[in-house]
Formats: sequence, structure tokens, C-alpha cells
Amino acid sequence: MDRPNYKMTAVVCHGPRDYRVEEVGRPTAGPRELVARVAACGICASDCKCWSGAQMFWGGPNPYVKPPVIPGHEFFGYVEELGEGAAEHFGVAEGEMVIAEQIVPCWRCRFCRSGQYWMCEVHNIFGFQRQVADGGMAEYMKFPANAVVHKIPSHLPLEHAAIIEPLACAVHTVTRAGIELDDVVVIAGAGPLGLLMTQVARLKTPRKLIVVDMVEERLELARRYGADLALNAGNEDVVAAVKDLTGGYGCDVYIENTGHPSGVTQGLEMIRKLGRFVEFSVFGSETTVDWSIIGDRKELDVRGAHLGPFSYPIAIDLLVRGLVTSEGIVTHSYALEDWDEALKVANSLDSVKVLMRPGYRANV
Repeated sequence: MDRPNYKMTAVVCHGPRDYRVEEVGRPTAGPRELVARVAACGICASDCKCWSGAQMFWGGPNPYVKPPVIPGHEFFGYVEELGEGAAEHFGVAEGEMVIAEQIVPCWRCRFCRSGQYWMCEVHNIFGFQRQVADGGMAEYMKFPANAVVHKIPSHLPLEHAAIIEPLACAVHTVTRAGIELDDVVVIAGAGPLGLLMTQVARLKTPRKLIVVDMVEERLELARRYGADLALNAGNEDVVAAVKDLTGGYGCDVYIENTGHPSGVTQGLEMIRKLGRFVEFSVFGSETTVDWSIIGDRKELDVRGAHLGPFSYPIAIDLLVRGLVTSEGIVTHSYALEDWDEALKVANSLDSVKVLMRPGYRANV
């Protein structure tokens, strides 16, 4: 229930390309619920695709997005209000810095009951279905009782805390890749997730770590984060380059993170026989491939990677220990009122990661 006499500023999704900055009711905490004062919320590539009307969010008889809803799943904040029993339920206290995992598990389906909560059959995600939980592009947000909540050390810088969610996804994806010491690993896409995956994959010490993108500034960041080689697919034959480096065989591991169909076909051509292909991206359109490559020609191990299960504590620890950084990744911050400009920048190559920060004022 919202408090009728308490208002807050929020970005509200009403439909494709119809996001508005509005004054809405501020949430209140019920039993075993908490309300957080939002410190920052990142704009994800999936947020941009959702805004644009991508089929996976809006298509079919039962669209995934159910507006009106406050978007945003890359959030963190401070405990503002604790409902009855919430302090004990979540193990947190008022004023502490907290984050909730982006999925709100039902805890009743076969996946939740078997410990595979990130594949929950109901599959409610913060910022997409208001009847479950609004997202973090607001001054305050509510964590329902079935949320998965983690504490963040108070000394962690805001920019580091703001990338915990995508870093958890990166940790899970790299874990799914099963990187071995002698592997040649290719990460396709050097956006925020790809750059975080680069930092995490480097910690696995593969024989060679290669990053592919078409933006030279992002490739330079990949080099800074430990890539042995950063290839620009816009001006060189990256498949030939990887095969030349591997005696004609191809890479052992290919992580697809571009969100573009060409990233898939490129990977299927670039990877060696019996290699491991890991798909993380959210696509805005369908991809068509010669499926026989996977079976008859190469017998590939194709793995998906979804969300960041069991990876938030690892992500927080990597940031605390300085093994992963947000420096160079978090490039822009905007107030909620400046949503239109923030989305424009996030949807361009002028940024890497854009944050929405309630009450933010530049150069103040």
C-alpha cells in the first residue's frame, strides 16, 4: 500500500517510448518488508530495449512488462523503513546500505523449492511488474518479503555499489564459462557487462583473454582491465585473427555479450570444435543461424547465463578488495528529472554506464 499523503519523484513506464517523470505515492513497509531510499540506479541495455519496444518485452498475448511501472533493476540504497519483523527477516538495520537481487522469487515453484530461485517460474523482476515490485528509478522503493537482500559495506564508494548488480551477472556468466588455465577466451561486446566480465575472467588467468568490440574507447578500457588482445570488429577480420592465434582451431570459450545477431554467428564461426559458447545477451530481434554447426559440425557446449544467482556476495567482495573497479565504467549521472537526457546518453556510444541518482545535481 502507498501512503496517500506522501509523494515522491519517479520515472514511470506507461508503454514503449512512453516513460514520464511523475509524482507518485511513496511506498510504505508492510510485515517483513523494507523501504529503501534509493542512492542510484543504473540504466541497463535491457532498459533501453524495453523503452524502444523490443518484442521480448512487449510481444505476445501476455507481455513481460505490465505498466504502469517504475523501471530499474540496477539499484542500491539505504534502509529507510522496516516493517514488522523485517529487521530479523533480512538481517538489516535502519540506515544500512542494501541491495536486493533483481529477481523477486515466488519460493513456491519447482525451481525455487530446489534452490534454483533465479529461474523462478513466475519470474517477477524489479522494475517490470508493479503488482510485485516497482524498480529503482525513484526516490524510494520497497523490497517485498520474498526479495533476496544483501548488505553493502558502508565504506564502498557509490560508483562501486552501483555496479554490484551487473557485476553479479558478470560473475555468474564467467562461472558458467568454466574457464580453464589453458583456455583462449573471447568476450564479444565491451559494454558495461563485457568490461566487467573482462575483469572477472582475468582473475581466472586464462592463457589468452581477447575482447571484441567496434568502439575503440571501450577496447582501450578492456586492455586496461587485463585483456591480452582487444580486436575491433569494425576494421578487421576478428574470426581470422583468433584462428591465426590458435593454429587455425578457434577459441576455447566464447562469451556472447553484444545483444546483436552478428555476435552469435561470429561466435559460432570463431569457436573451436568441442568449445563452450556462453550466451548472456538480451536481444532486440531474433537471430537465425545454421543450427547444424552446434551439433553435426562442432559438437559445442552451449550454455545460457541469466541474472546473478549466488554472486552478489562475491561481487561485493571483489569490489571491496579492489580486484574489480567501476572506474571507466560509470561515466554519467543524472537526476530523475533529467530522464530523457539520461536515456539518450545511455542509448548512445557517448557513455558506458549511466546512473539515475535521486536529487543529483551536477557540479554541486
